[in-house]
Amino acid sequence: MGTGSRKALPMHFKTMVQADVPQGRNGRHKEIVSIILKDLDRINDGSALKVPLAELADGKEKVRSALNRATRKAGRNVATASDGTFLYVWNVAE
Repeated sequence: MGTGSRKALPMHFKTMVQADVPQGRNGRHKEIVSIILKDLDRINDGSALKVPLAELADGKEKVRSALNRATRKAGRNVATASDGTFLYVWNVAE
């Protein structure tokens, strides 16, 4: 095929350099999940984190789901519980 086969048809979408395409998934809960995981690395066995529900803008269910995805991906075993004020998160001994 020659160069004449590509006619100047309008593009439907904009283009960008592939090197500038973001890699990986940075969801809206990444920051809080990263903080929780870092704190879990630092607590002693038998301790749990108390995350105030007021700090979870999207609610505990969505943060719990994001935390579950992140811990499964990292091969970590954590558990959660909650009451009306806090989300509790702790490492589960294997």
